[in-house]
Formats: sequence, C-alpha cells, structure tokens
Amino acid sequence: MNATDADGLLAPPPISPRPRLRGLAAEAVFVGRSLRHSLRDGESLLMAVLLPVMLMLMFTWVFGGAIDPSGDYVDYVVPGIILTCAGFGASSTAVYVANDMRTGIIDRFRTMPLRSNAVLTGHVVASLLRNTVATAIVIVVGILVGFRPDASPLRWLAVAALIVFYILAMTYLFAAIGLAAGSPEGANGYGFILLFLPYLSSAFVPVESMPTWLQPVAANQPITPIVDTIRGLLTGTPLDAAPLWAIAWCLVILASAVIWGSWLFRRKAARR
Repeated sequence: MNATDADGLLAPPPISPRPRLRGLAAEAVFVGRSLRHSLRDGESLLMAVLLPVMLMLMFTWVFGGAIDPSGDYVDYVVPGIILTCAGFGASSTAVYVANDMRTGIIDRFRTMPLRSNAVLTGHVVASLLRNTVATAIVIVVGILVGFRPDASPLRWLAVAALIVFYILAMTYLFAAIGLAAGSPEGANGYGFILLFLPYLSSAFVPVESMPTWLQPVAANQPITPIVDTIRGLLTGTPLDAAPLWAIAWCLVILASAVIWGSWLFRRKAARR
C-alpha cells in the first residue's frame, strides 16, 4: 500500500542514489572520448611534431655552427628539443579542458555518478599517448640529422621512463590551467608562458654561458635537471645529482597539479 502525506495525497517514492561506476570504467570512457577528439583534431598532433622538428632543424643547421663549430651541437640540443616537444604537446590539453568548461559539458558530467577527476584523467591519458608518439618521432628525426647517442638499452629505458613521467606531470599541470582559465584562448596564452621554460634552462646552451644574474634561475628551475639527466643518460655527460632533482621536480609538479585540478573541477563546476 502506498504511503500518504498529511493531506492524504500519495507521497513520492523515495529516490535511491545512483551507484558510482566501479573500477576505472569512467576513466576508460573519457580516455576513449579524448582519443577520438584527438583523431578528429589531427592538426594539433601535427603541429606538436612539426614545431619541435622545425626548431631542431633551425638550431642544428642555422645556429649550430655558430654555437659549436665542431658540429657536435646536435648531441647537446636534441635532449632539450625532446622536452620542448613534450611541452608543446601537453599544452593542447589546457585548450581541450577549457573548451569542455565553456561548452557546459562538464556540468552534465558532474551529474553522473563518477569521480570528480575522471574527466581530467581522460584528457591526461589521451594526451600522454599522443605526446609519447610525437616525442618518439622527434627522437627519430634527431637521429636522422646526426644525433648519435651511445646509451645502453637500460639507459634508454630510464630515459623513456623519465620522459613519460615528465609528460604526465606537465599534462596534468596544463589540464589544471585549462580549468583555471576563463576561455580556451586564455588557456592557450597561459600555457604558452610555460613553454618558455626550456629556453631559460640548459636545454639549448650551458647555464655557465648565461649572464651571472640569470644563472641561479636557470640552474634551479625544473627543466635543467630533467634535460641534464636525459643528456647524461644518452650521451654520457656527468649526471651528479640531476636524476634525483629531476624525479623530485616531476613529483612536485604532478602532485600539485592533481590537487589543484581536482579542487578547481569541484569548485568551478559547482558554480555553473
């Protein structure tokens, strides 16, 4: 028999909460969604490869002779180009996330029984796959233009792990920037600022060649120990404490971006 309220009317049936998706089902759905969007937006993937390749050709063939007349500059600059490629690719994540916020699709996702960071995880994993492919292409091009690493298979594996870790950290950071920005255009502008970090590091020239006042900045920012670690593993230059600093910086960036992104997702989605 149906329950009635004080006026004798039928009371509405109780609404049971919808169960949350179990495991990584939500993340898998959003990864597939982001990958489909990537395939439709082939221009972004193409530019993520072409820009670093053009930069590498310019530094090796145009500026390389003036920087290092011996012709060995390509071995120095390719590790920096690798990180630059990763930055270009990761920056597109900010635009994708900001576009989701602008179109209002995030509000629909928020009504579903899924974790708040599932949408970001989908963007990040898809971007990680795209950027890994783009980075591999850049390394192959570097070898074609004269890059001659002498690393063992184990060192190549360590380089690959560090590059993937760096891409993951930067992609999460750009995803959080996409949430914080007011528009895709703003997200693109904020992300572009971070793309200058490799130029203020040891990626293209030694820190010692910079002005005295700039050397502490270049030596103590995240890109320098990461690129020094990649260069040391591939070409045998001294590593010292660079690997420890590289891992520490990636951990700090990743943890900060995940916390910031989760907070922004809940805050900004709730205000809409």
